[in-house]
Parts: sequence; C-alpha cells; structure tokens
Amino acid sequence: MSDDLDLLVSRADLDGLIRMIDAACDAAEWDLLLRIRGAATAAVQTGRQLWPAATLAEYRTALLAPAPWAARVIVDGAGAFALGPLTEVVAQHHTWADLAPHLVPGPARAFVAHERVLRGEIIDADAVDPVLDLPLGLEQWEPAYALAVYKPNDARFDPPVLPGTPGEFDLPAPPEIIGDPDTDEAVRTLLEPWTAASNGRVEVVTVEGDHLGAIAALGPRRARVSTLTTAEAVSWLGWAGASGGAHGRRRGGATGRFGAWWTIAALAGMTDAWPLEPDELGELAQALQWYWWDAFEPGLGWQLQLAVCDPEEGLGWAIRAQDLA
Repeated sequence: MSDDLDLLVSRADLDGLIRMIDAACDAAEWDLLLRIRGAATAAVQTGRQLWPAATLAEYRTALLAPAPWAARVIVDGAGAFALGPLTEVVAQHHTWADLAPHLVPGPARAFVAHERVLRGEIIDADAVDPVLDLPLGLEQWEPAYALAVYKPNDARFDPPVLPGTPGEFDLPAPPEIIGDPDTDEAVRTLLEPWTAASNGRVEVVTVEGDHLGAIAALGPRRARVSTLTTAEAVSWLGWAGASGGAHGRRRGGATGRFGAWWTIAALAGMTDAWPLEPDELGELAQALQWYWWDAFEPGLGWQLQLAVCDPEEGLGWAIRAQDLA
C-alpha cells in the first residue's frame, strides 16, 4: 500500500488518491489515512496540486476516526479548505473525555471544548486555555444552537426554524437614524464572512422608538413581523455568526456563540464592561424584545432579519442581512 501511495503522489493522481482515501475509511485504516494526508501535504511543496486530497484526508480523519487519530489533525492551520473548521468537525462524534488526552494545549484545543459545550457537555475551565470569554457550559437562558451536520462528502448548515403566523403591519414614518457604533460594529463583525468573502449585504440601524420604527428606517412601508423568544433570537445570532454565508469560510459554532453574546452586550451598551457575568448578560438579553421581520419578499439564500426593541431606553434596532447562494 505504501508503494501505491508513493506512485499516486509521484503521478499527482488526485482521483487515485481520493479512491484510496475512500478505501482507507471503509477499512478503518486510520494510519493509512494520516499517511495519505502527510504525503499529499508534502507534495504541494514540490508543485503537485494535491491539497484537495490532503484536505479530504484530514477532514475524514477528524470526522470518522477514533479520538487518538482524530486529535492528530486538530492543529493550527489544518483544514483551511475543509467544509468547516476541524475543531467543529471533530466535536460532532467525539466526546471531550475521549479527545482531551490527545489534544495538544493551545487555541484549537479550547475551540474543540467550546464546540462540545454546544453539544451539551460541561467542561472544567482549567482544562483549556481562556481563548473565548464564555462559560464552558450552556446557560439556562441560551438555546439549543443550530449546529452543523457534517457527512463524509458534504455538510448541512441549516438555520433555525422561522417563526410562523407573522402579523402584518403598516409601518410608521421613518424616524431619524441615530448613531450606535458599538451595535453597528458588532453586527457587521458577526456577519463579516457574508460581506468580506461572499456577496452579502448587511444593514443595521438604530432609532429612538420601537422595532417598527427601526424597520421603517430601512425603507419598507409594510412588514410582516413575528415575535421571537430570547432563546430563538440568540439561536439566530449564533447561527449567523457561525456561518460563512453563501461562499465565505465557516467560522464554527463556538465563534457564533461568542458573536451572539457580544452582539447582546452591544445592544445593551455594555461592551466596555466585557466580560459580563453570564447571568447578567442573560438578564440583559431577556429585557430586550426580539422580532423576526420581512417586507413580504421571498426568503432566498442566507438571511438574518431581526428587529429589537429596548422599551426601557426607548430604542429600536433593525438588521437586514442577505447573501444569495
């Protein structure tokens, strides 16, 4: 088998390497899979464009191999062209207890831990470096986040379920838009892959008034609006922050969760006090009123259309982000 691998690499036979990867996975020959990855990676340095084979081999290793092998591909820089970050891929089928003894210290290890938290685990904070200012367990006010589903040859990044039975509203005259640079920056950072690496467009406005006034400030005269629970709104923020939009690089659920928390802090005017206590952030999120809206247009591609109202402060926000597939 080693001779066959050397021959395929010397010929830059990408199709043959893909068939060998498939066979190694079917036979659970994980050492061979890692050898293919290493050989294909080294071949790139000699001008042989075998990076698709290297990418597929390390992706399949993270997804399918037992923890001692899967952990070996969780290193900085790995998976640059995979369907998603390998820290998220490896967390789909492997528990923290299985992975932890084999993961080297560093940011990648910490991100795996945070991905396992999204899947319901509670992890000792001393077990990882403090890469994200997030608790290593889900809070009661958080949702069951919308998670990626990785398969050997593809992946799904389904959004949360849209709320049903929206109300239809004639919107008020558009109020004056006021400055809220913290919220504007938080939302644009949350959705950066949609605009920087894809064809998306992001608009966010802040007004004195309520959510209907904020939606009107984006231009619509009529809108359909559905009330969201706090958990539903956080789920949408987390999904958007995890995604890469139609063509951008997916960042993973852990990054999406952090983006959701940071956006809530920005809406509450509390970014200067970061990191916030989880209970405090939950109270701030629950004090806001959350809505999904559209202006009767069909839902196409990737979209995030939230409206928010802070009745105590008399402020409203509207977000319209779209990225066509």
